[in-house]
Amino acid sequence: MFKEMSGEEKYIDEKRQGEVFFKENTELNKITKKVYIESYGCQMNFNDSEIVAAIMRKDGYEATRNIADADLIFVNTCSIRDKAEKTLLKRLTEFQVYKKNNKDIKVGVLGCMAERLKEEFLENKIVDLVVGPDAYRSLPELVEWSKHGNKGINVHLSKEETYDDITPVRLDKNGVSAFISITRGCNNMCTFCVVPYTRGRERSRNAYSIVAEAVDLFSKGYREVTLLGQNVDSYHWENPETGEKVTFSNLLELVAKVNPLLRVRFATSHPKDMVDDVIYTMAKYENICNYIHLPVQSGNSRVLELMNRTYTREWYLDRIKKIYEIIPDIAISSDMIAGFCTETEDEHKDTLSIMRESNYSMSYMFYYSERPRTKAERTLEDDVPLEMKKKRLSEIIRLQNQLSFEHNKKDIGKVFEVLIEGDSKKSKEEFKGRNSQNKVIIFPKREGLGVGDYASVRVYDATSATLKGKLED
Repeated sequence: MFKEMSGEEKYIDEKRQGEVFFKENTELNKITKKVYIESYGCQMNFNDSEIVAAIMRKDGYEATRNIADADLIFVNTCSIRDKAEKTLLKRLTEFQVYKKNNKDIKVGVLGCMAERLKEEFLENKIVDLVVGPDAYRSLPELVEWSKHGNKGINVHLSKEETYDDITPVRLDKNGVSAFISITRGCNNMCTFCVVPYTRGRERSRNAYSIVAEAVDLFSKGYREVTLLGQNVDSYHWENPETGEKVTFSNLLELVAKVNPLLRVRFATSHPKDMVDDVIYTMAKYENICNYIHLPVQSGNSRVLELMNRTYTREWYLDRIKKIYEIIPDIAISSDMIAGFCTETEDEHKDTLSIMRESNYSMSYMFYYSERPRTKAERTLEDDVPLEMKKKRLSEIIRLQNQLSFEHNKKDIGKVFEVLIEGDSKKSKEEFKGRNSQNKVIIFPKREGLGVGDYASVRVYDATSATLKGKLED
């Protein structure tokens, strides 16, 4: 695969030339306006906000963290759960104070909620723009349109858009870790999920552009990248020059080869597409982190079938067994939904037991929230009482806290290579960083070490959430 890297080198060269032109262009035009962007939901949304910031910068807007300075306010939204939508709708009403103080400020709703609730937003007097995840290139035009008293809207879902020619403006200022989007949309059609309806069908980004972005980030001092997609394992791109096909395991290898000092992570994986090739590639390269997020959602095969997850309990556990067999020291995390439609108490206990058998290092845990337009909303009865959902969720959380604590206790006495990300929340005398297994480690500072450096740290204590360590001599 890619023995001759001329295509990649050409892409990187063209990208760098474009960046030089972009810098000269913005210097001539002078950035005089500011855009404030709030992001909610998944990592894809945060990465999308960086794409939006790049598009708006070319139009003369600088990203600001101070909303009071903004000429333009964007909220990048999430539709995955009802609570998230209610929080965001409340947040929109809070922007009224800024509109009252400055009538020229424009407010835009971006992302998944924009696509799903476009009519409702258009009726809202404080919203001037409604723009879906595939329409961000139209933002400058829609902002200008809104300045003349019009409502700017574009929620068109694309079959091709990947934004692979746009270099994101990194809004996370630590300068150590960055997201790289490799796919957009989703084809999996889980019955509980609204993503295929708000982000469209799956498409894979040009492999050359992904590698070029990783090269660029490393040259700017970044030491960790996370490859993002609704289902990264189904990544599939065909080289138009040679016809060669690039799978996710091929892509992982290409990014790992950028530099051994560049850590590589990825999220999220769908169990049905987690093939052995990916696991073996992880084991082959030390800089591909020993961590997989492998959402199970439920531990019961009947419920999994209702969710259209396309695997059984037994099949999932077989994948878990294979992963531990190839990479014994790996950490695996998951997602769980409590109280899905018709779930019984015994089926809930199956979820608890699969958590134990999989030995998750951590999990994202929620009770079922029916989402409009999904197949579950159309065809299944949301019949588990809310109090029962909350009870089952609390049992899942309690078990995961126990598993996480036991998982972390086993690390006491071990030495890990930690990438320093910044100061500890509790003390400026301590650093925080993560090891290859995605665990946060806190340790005392030492002169000569700083953010972005690697440090060897021996763990001496653990909680369910954090490891505590000391620097090795």
